[in-house]
Amino acid sequence: MTNDELAVLAIDLGKTSCRARVTIGTADAPTVLAEAHGAGAPGLADHEGAALSARAVLDTVAGIPADILSLVRSVGIGAAGVEAAPAEVAQFTDRLQRALGASVSVVNDALAAHAGAFAGGAGTVLIAGTGAVVFDVDPAGRVKQIDGWGPWLGDEGSGRWIGQQGLEAALRAADGRGPATVLADDAEALAGSFAALPLWVSHAGAPARQLGTFAPTVITRAEQGDEVAVGIIDEACAHLAASANAASTGAVCVVGGIASHPYVAAHLATAMTHIGVQLVAPLGDALDGARLVALDETITYGGRVVRDDVHAA
Repeated sequence: MTNDELAVLAIDLGKTSCRARVTIGTADAPTVLAEAHGAGAPGLADHEGAALSARAVLDTVAGIPADILSLVRSVGIGAAGVEAAPAEVAQFTDRLQRALGASVSVVNDALAAHAGAFAGGAGTVLIAGTGAVVFDVDPAGRVKQIDGWGPWLGDEGSGRWIGQQGLEAALRAADGRGPATVLADDAEALAGSFAALPLWVSHAGAPARQLGTFAPTVITRAEQGDEVAVGIIDEACAHLAASANAASTGAVCVVGGIASHPYVAAHLATAMTHIGVQLVAPLGDALDGARLVALDETITYGGRVVRDDVHAA
């Protein structure tokens, strides 16, 4: 197998889902051999982050035919919590290196999205999914992070934030502290009663992801004109726009499950335009970025890429 025929496994590991793609060929013209989808993981910085993240990746790639997976010599992964948990990252890469028999390169999932959006070049990317973060990369490769501080300290405007705001609004409506909203009926239906909602949030062991599952309901109710839901989405978009505006490179690429919803995308574009932020389309996605990070060792993002070479073990 020549360098031009190098098979690469790219992984986009989020809190909600995990995507995998095996490609072969040159960096500029890869051919997709196989793809697979699975459940995500809470994040490398979370409790048992290495074990849960490795399990999510391996469960997902189990959906790729063994003969194709055997061709892989290099793995690129975008995963949450890389900078916050170096010990967990080391355990994670070691588990995958041993299981897959390939060199592993890991970077923050948001930076993988950045690499895909700008083909490894400079620019600003806003990722709004279960979490929310902005990464601004200048031409010298220096990285500035804005928000992305996790569900309890930040991620303003994210899917978790929207879901949590929706449930809080529902409870305020239910006990008379806030305006009426149809979200109250939706929230009660989740757990069977308002009293059971706190347990519903925590019982799965991933509260942020659980809260984020209510975000689509809030968005739907906003589309239908519920004033409380509309206010939540407008505030979420204002938070996201403010984060994007704190970057320095000008044009911003927006990606992520929440940001891609047509209703949210339209309101976010309005919020961005209002404060003078220019939007640009991405060149690729997080899987393209993970593949690029695996192939191009000159991409370091200021030392934020962790590389574990199987041949050096």
